[in-house]
Amino acid sequence: MLVENKNLEIPTIAVIGGGIAGATCALHLAEIGLNVVLLEKSPSLVSGPPICHLHAGGNLYRDIAISQCVDLLKQSIDSVRLYPHTINRRPTIIAVPKADSGSPEQLIERLDIIQSCYQSLVDADEKNQVLGPPSEYYKLYNRDDLEQLSKHQQESEPVSTDEWVIPFAKATDMDSLQFPVVVVQEYGWSVFRIAASATLALESMENCKLHTKTQVIGLHKSVSGWQLECLQSGGEKFDISADYLVNACGYETGIIDDLAHTPRQRMVEFKAAYVTRWDECNEFWPEVVFHGPRGTPSGMAQLTPYANGVFQIHGMTKEITLFDDGFVSSDEQTSQPKLPQKLERKIKAGWDASVMIERTHRSIEHMAKFIPSYKTAHELGNPLFGAQQIPGTDKTLRAADVTFEGNDYARVEVIKGSSALEAAVKVVTKWQLFEYANTSIESMHPVSMSLTACEVERKAEDLARLRNYPPELAKVYGF
Repeated sequence: MLVENKNLEIPTIAVIGGGIAGATCALHLAEIGLNVVLLEKSPSLVSGPPICHLHAGGNLYRDIAISQCVDLLKQSIDSVRLYPHTINRRPTIIAVPKADSGSPEQLIERLDIIQSCYQSLVDADEKNQVLGPPSEYYKLYNRDDLEQLSKHQQESEPVSTDEWVIPFAKATDMDSLQFPVVVVQEYGWSVFRIAASATLALESMENCKLHTKTQVIGLHKSVSGWQLECLQSGGEKFDISADYLVNACGYETGIIDDLAHTPRQRMVEFKAAYVTRWDECNEFWPEVVFHGPRGTPSGMAQLTPYANGVFQIHGMTKEITLFDDGFVSSDEQTSQPKLPQKLERKIKAGWDASVMIERTHRSIEHMAKFIPSYKTAHELGNPLFGAQQIPGTDKTLRAADVTFEGNDYARVEVIKGSSALEAAVKVVTKWQLFEYANTSIESMHPVSMSLTACEVERKAEDLARLRNYPPELAKVYGF
């Protein structure tokens, strides 16, 4: 058995799980000078559920509390500052269909509160202005505005909000919508460039030991800390000793809770998004969200743009993004919710080609209800998929970060990736590992800040190809 001994002078923190929560936590801990061991069972980091936008202000959700919207706004700003080369800077259009029971006025009321909060954050620290000027956080378009814009040609590099709206104005069925339509500075977030940024930074730090293809199969608590029994994919076992333990295993957080004898109630939901190419597309699109009641045939339709006519689609129906029996809860016997075998198989072994094609075609048809010409789009490889954890029992919870057991065990339980840095800061604060007095995100992360946009994009494209996705998903999009 190989044994890695902790440094007795500087604490060692073992982080289990290399998704966005675990990778961000390990990155932050290592950047402030602590010894970190990061363990991930997959071959590479941040390969879990699809991430395509920040959720800044939670404005894509109308069913969550405004307090969560404000939390997500602050967390998203911090995430942009930590991962500056991961953002696709283009706006998002939010449209309410006539068939929907909601109204644009309800969106505006919420956006006014978020805009005010954004202004306050920028007033407190000018570095928080990462979503454009607060005064331009959102803009309204009535039907006449859009019909006028539909007569224009988009510039080769769109800059103004009007220029970004042009392709939407040309292609969307205006008769299907309520007005006004909202355009908000909700930016894209590249999961592949997040993975690249975290990997490049962690691999370059001597005080962080990164073990991929490694599973934790045993945990033993002692007076001095934790002993982890680990198994590598080749069958080799080794032990790690650590002063503190962070469980950041995403939807499998309950497995480690069971090993640590720290029960916790939670839910898990399996979701998928579909990768398509629209060959007729020759303009730069914003992201577009058509609201709809979740889980019904009219569920929200979401179109996320990438380079070269590649688009990712969510359709919040059980025939597209959601799945029958895809929402499960833990029970008294285990902290780990059990997904049906057919969904576990998708996570572990991939998709059956016929199912992938069928669901992708359904997503295209769903989008074509609002953008008729999108019916000519076609599938482009594997779906982006995974299981999302929701700690506790509130299905509408979207802003969550960390919980603690005893003096040396933490669960980083993020629902949205933008909550990851706040969770890491709370871990450090709770365990009194670092004094934050007047320190900025940038000054605390010199290794991350030294990365260049080009090297992050190159690494991201390599990761996309490694995972059998088109490299367009990793490229910088927007201006």
